[in-house]
Amino acid sequence: MKNQKNANTYLCTYKHQLHVAESVKLVLSYLFCAILPAILTSATPVVAKSNPTIPAARLTAFRRAKSLDNGVSFSWLEQTWNKDVLTGNRFTDADFQLLKKLGFKSIRLPIAFEYYENEHIADEQIFSHIDNIVKQCGLYGIKLIIDYHNGDFNENNFLGETKTIVNLWLKLVKRYKNVSCDNLFFEIYNEPPHMDPQIWKDAAYNIVTAIRKVDANRTLIVGASNYNSIYELSRFVRLADENIIYTFHFYEPFLFTHQGAEWAGEQESTVGVPFPYNAEKFPIINPKAKNTDGEKNYNEYPIDGNEQSVRDKLQIVKNWGNKYDVPLLCGEYGAYNKYADQDSRCRYISAVRQALKQLDIPGMLWDYNGNFSIFNGDPSIQNLPDCMKEAIGYKAGGTR
Repeated sequence: MKNQKNANTYLCTYKHQLHVAESVKLVLSYLFCAILPAILTSATPVVAKSNPTIPAARLTAFRRAKSLDNGVSFSWLEQTWNKDVLTGNRFTDADFQLLKKLGFKSIRLPIAFEYYENEHIADEQIFSHIDNIVKQCGLYGIKLIIDYHNGDFNENNFLGETKTIVNLWLKLVKRYKNVSCDNLFFEIYNEPPHMDPQIWKDAAYNIVTAIRKVDANRTLIVGASNYNSIYELSRFVRLADENIIYTFHFYEPFLFTHQGAEWAGEQESTVGVPFPYNAEKFPIINPKAKNTDGEKNYNEYPIDGNEQSVRDKLQIVKNWGNKYDVPLLCGEYGAYNKYADQDSRCRYISAVRQALKQLDIPGMLWDYNGNFSIFNGDPSIQNLPDCMKEAIGYKAGGTR
């Protein structure tokens, strides 16, 4: 005989009915349908935080990043082609006084540590030069970044190279542990080349972890692979460490900033490129640049060669920084000064500097006294063109 529908049918939702046959089921149904909803509706709802608390270490990194603006690189100890590079002190009190007068707050010191090690040059010979720069920066109130430059890290040798990099940093960290963390920064590796980005991220994690075992409070500077590319950084997943500033290098549009640069190869052989783009002054492409990336850059320059394009590209990395709520640093920007005309260089540096300012990103020029220098000749106020004074915000008697 088929069971008949029980007279007691309890409605719990719009779509579901519980058909109760036994008394136990009646009680459970009552508890579920009547008492539990009452408890839930009377409870205080849990609301997700819309503004999660930022860790103290990250706030410190933000503050220290801001203190680096504006900065410039000292091209010196990375000059592996210069046989006299270690002879004497390259920078004097006059250089530091000039930097202060021009309103620079920080110096980035690139050092080819691995080259000197391979050449069997004693650490102390290199470190003594660094000691002098650290001392001078302290005397003049200038922040300093020590940058591991010109390494040999790639995706084929990363295991051994990571150990080499870690070993060097442990020497430096121990040597400078007592220098104020507000004044001295470590950039763990300059421009990791194009590779599987996860390989570099794993290496960066291992380098940072090793440094943290000796110096827990130092703010470290880390960039993405593909030569500190803004595009690679925009795909990077931030490290777990909170006391990191993320760096990128900005030389866009490359057709302008590296025109005629011998080390860039034939792709940059077209010279006389103005900034911004000017159809009347735009040169004919050098035949050597045909069928290279330089030809693509040449064809895109009417669109890329302007202030708005500079701003739009910097916005890419700013959006990434906002996504992870981490501090950023434009560790290099500038233009090769051999072929670009002076006024174009001034306009370009002004455009990048203003865009960085609008986006609240600290910036560091490349470089003080090399082939990207802002001076016409040796560094001095007299050798700083009027248009460059305006570009970097300098006025006699102070900066604006």
